[in-house]
Amino acid sequence: MMKTINLTEQTVRDLNQALHDQAIECTEREWEVLEPKGQHNIACGLDQNLSVDIKGPTGYYCAGMNKKAHVTIHGNAGQGVAENMMSGTVRVKGDASQAAGATAHGGLLVIEGNAAARCGISMKGVDIVVKGNVGHMSCFMGQAGSLVVCGDAGDALGDSLYETHIYVKGEVKSLGADCIQKEMREEHIEELTGLLNRAGVDEDPAAFKRYGSARQLYNFKVDNTSAY
Repeated sequence: MMKTINLTEQTVRDLNQALHDQAIECTEREWEVLEPKGQHNIACGLDQNLSVDIKGPTGYYCAGMNKKAHVTIHGNAGQGVAENMMSGTVRVKGDASQAAGATAHGGLLVIEGNAAARCGISMKGVDIVVKGNVGHMSCFMGQAGSLVVCGDAGDALGDSLYETHIYVKGEVKSLGADCIQKEMREEHIEELTGLLNRAGVDEDPAAFKRYGSARQLYNFKVDNTSAY
């Protein structure tokens, strides 16, 4: 039996409290959220293996700080969807605004439409798969994890990144500081195949290019001491 909460009848605070209570004693695994109407902070801070279906568009920071839960947004998502996610999955059936998956440490974020600027900014271990395009400065200061883009990428992709793996099928408008195209070896084909399978995306891994850190920006070189 699915638990249904209508956000025209109850507040987001009521919903989040009911979801948080499941971490103490889990009585309901499956939740349905009706009439979200772009409200902010829906289903944030979850810490239980729940399934949460949000039937409509959401505002800022939906599914932020997610841990263990599986959240599906049946519509577009506002800024910072799945921000600081630790584990579990978040799936956006529409487009995502800026900073999707920002600072996220783990789990899987799937965006079935396009993602705006700074997708995966400062990502720290999350895997992000975008079926459409991503905007400028995506993966800025990306530290760990993987970003897969099945469409095109905007300006300054991977600017100042550390060790995040970036895979792009389409065109890249420009690469950011210290980001370069890299060889697509067998282990990367395997990694990308796994990511596409987990995300339920039917694409040929061999059609993608790989990008990563040139390791010039954050590595000390004695010849450059005058610049430090």
